[in-house]
Parts: sequence; structure tokens; C-alpha cells
Amino acid sequence: MSEINWFQKTPKWFWWSFFPVLGGLAIAYAGQKSNTKVWIAIGIGLTAVSLVLSEVQDAFLTLLWFAQIGTALAIKQSYLIKTYPHHLPLPDNPQLAQTIAQKRPKVDVNNCSKDDLVYGAGLPIAYANDIELLRNEGHIFTSSEELANLVDIPNNIMQRVEPLLVFGYYTQSEAEFSWRCLNTESIDGLVTRGMEADVAKQIVAERQKNGEFRSVADVKRRTGLPLKAYEMVVY
Repeated sequence: MSEINWFQKTPKWFWWSFFPVLGGLAIAYAGQKSNTKVWIAIGIGLTAVSLVLSEVQDAFLTLLWFAQIGTALAIKQSYLIKTYPHHLPLPDNPQLAQTIAQKRPKVDVNNCSKDDLVYGAGLPIAYANDIELLRNEGHIFTSSEELANLVDIPNNIMQRVEPLLVFGYYTQSEAEFSWRCLNTESIDGLVTRGMEADVAKQIVAERQKNGEFRSVADVKRRTGLPLKAYEMVVY
């Protein structure tokens, strides 16, 4: 079942709520399935009052019947949101996606597996591969905007998965990569590390002009230099 079909379905309990007197139990069932205690209380309360009045007050019983039907109508959409399957990607509707994402575990882009990106966040495998490649080069993602720009994720996909993503910062992971000396070393310092003077000058000039580099991929993108030109300080 797709995410579109999920929100077009009508749960079986909804039809059971149309039964007089005992229909409130269907609402209680919906509460139990969605772990919503207030629905359980409402359903049991409607059923209990209906049983008490079933022998003496037909007018009040009719009002209670309409009340349980109205309650079922009111909670149907919320029930579908609360029970939305984890294996389905977030829906395209931004409001629905945000609501569902609040009930799902978040995926830390900087500290997760490729499966987490694909099955947890719903990213296509091609983008998950690119994220893994950049992470292996030492890049630490800091925002959804940066992720979309560096991995070239289309807006419609990014809007759908963004509510599930977080961006942790791990100094230990950062320290494992020495490429960050490109943000601190002088030209002479880089040459001492084994870099050609012309390459060192180009890197330092770009850093001074446009700010620190965010990753190895950022160095390559901004300078146009091949990785082999500065790989001696990357790993």
C-alpha cells in the first residue's frame, strides 16, 4: 500500500462505531491501537452511558449515538496519522509529513548507516551513496540546505525527508580527518606537509577570499583542484 492509498482507506473500527449503544467500543479500540488514552476513555464512557440509558431515555440515547458517530468522524484522520506504517515514506503533503515525523525516530545524517538513510528517512539509494562518500572523505553535514546542495537532492524529495533528519556534530569523527588543516595552515605550512607551492597558494587564496572549507568535496568544488593535489593532508 502506498502513502496515498493509506490516507484513502477507512479503518474497520470506523464502521463499527455506527452501531447504537456498543459503537463506543470501536472508538476505544481505535485508542488502544493508536496508543491514545483519551480515545479509550471517551469510547468506554460513551458505551457505559449508552448502556445505562438504553432502558429509559431514548432521546438521550439518540444523542449519544450521534456523538459516537461524530467522534469517529473527528478522529479518523488522526488515527491514520498515528498508525501510519514505518515502512512507507513520508507523504508529499508537508503538514502530514511533519506530523508523522514527530512520531518517528530521527535519522542523524552524520552518524547513521546507509540503510537508515534509505529505509528510515526514505532517501533514494543514489543520494544515500553520495552522502556516504562525502562522509568517508570527512565531511560533516550541518543543515538540510547544505545536504541538498552538496548531494544535489531535488526539492520535492528534500521537503519530504527533511522532517526526519538531524545533523549531529561529532568532534571525535572530525579529528579523524586531517584535511581541516587546509583551514588553518599557511602556505609555508602546507608546503612543509608535502604540497606543491602553487597548490598551497591557490588553496590559501580561496580560503581567505570565501571562508573556511566545509569538506574535501568543498575544497574540490571551490578550487577545481584534483584530490591528488592535496591528498597528502587529507588522510
